[in-house]
Amino acid sequence: MRRNIIVTGGAGFIGSHVVRLFVEKYPDYTIYNIDKLTYAGNLANLKDIEDRPNYRFVKADVCDFDTMLGIMRDNDIDGIIHLAAESHVDRSIKDPFTFARTNVMGTLTLLEAARRAWEGRYEGKMFYHISTDEVYGALGFDSTLFTENTRYDPHSPYSASKASSDHFVRAFHDTYGMPSIVTNCSNNYGPYQFPEKLIPLFINNIRHGRPLPVYGKGENVRDWLYVEDHARAIDLIFHKGKAGDTYNIGGFNEWKNIDLIKVIIKTTDRLLGRMEGESERLISYVKDRAGHDLRYAIDASKLRDELGWKPSLQFEEGIEKTVRWYLDNQQWMDNITSGEYEKYYEDMYCKR
Repeated sequence: MRRNIIVTGGAGFIGSHVVRLFVEKYPDYTIYNIDKLTYAGNLANLKDIEDRPNYRFVKADVCDFDTMLGIMRDNDIDGIIHLAAESHVDRSIKDPFTFARTNVMGTLTLLEAARRAWEGRYEGKMFYHISTDEVYGALGFDSTLFTENTRYDPHSPYSASKASSDHFVRAFHDTYGMPSIVTNCSNNYGPYQFPEKLIPLFINNIRHGRPLPVYGKGENVRDWLYVEDHARAIDLIFHKGKAGDTYNIGGFNEWKNIDLIKVIIKTTDRLLGRMEGESERLISYVKDRAGHDLRYAIDASKLRDELGWKPSLQFEEGIEKTVRWYLDNQQWMDNITSGEYEKYYEDMYCKR
């Protein structure tokens, strides 16, 4: 069956994996990657598929209503997978306005454009919104997990903006009957992640012998999921999920930050031919950030029980693959950290 699907934020970390999966798995689909190419959007993430006949790239801002409506109408779009978002908590603390604009108004713009483009004819249509476990707030050190029924309690401008966008998606389903799904996912890791995030940042710092800054005492706990497993879950939910429903996606894989960091150090040192654990000397403890939630942990049993999804990799396997990828693709990392990728791909895009 032929379909025309938009993936917003498709040049970013998670988005690029989703775009690649859909382009390769569904040759009868046309995938429209809409990305503004801000600091974390990098077309180098999709260089291997950029010439595929069922792939289209559109440089655009999801907050631009006229452009979004035009793309949907002109290309008979029947599905939207919405990943475009500002996602770094530290940046949200410094600049909450940008997060409100992109995450809240961007989502609302897409919803309203879809509503007008589809004009109430919703059969075969789907608006799939990808969100975060951070909307639920924080957990203590007990056995409690976030479920789909956990009350929202966001603690940072980032999580507040995502919580608001989740509510708009559900409101459009309840008010207009728009078929929609919301998923809330735990921390992702893997290839192509922007290097301000913990895992690629630390791999790169270990490589160069730079400090490894750890917030507080490193006792905050996160649930980690390999990004390709997240992309597989998105594929499954997009095709098999129930409209109007919410699904949590997690790795069943909790780690204290300090323990995670020591695994990264051990793996990176070994793959660099150093003594394992040698780079622990680079750890430095820094003042904790504002609104730093103690623990996130996802209960993904609904997704497992209803749709049959589960992670394919244990964490140690995923970290091994991840560290190898960054060490094997040092030029990609160097282009990001130098800013060279922005100039190269902007020039390439302008010449087309």
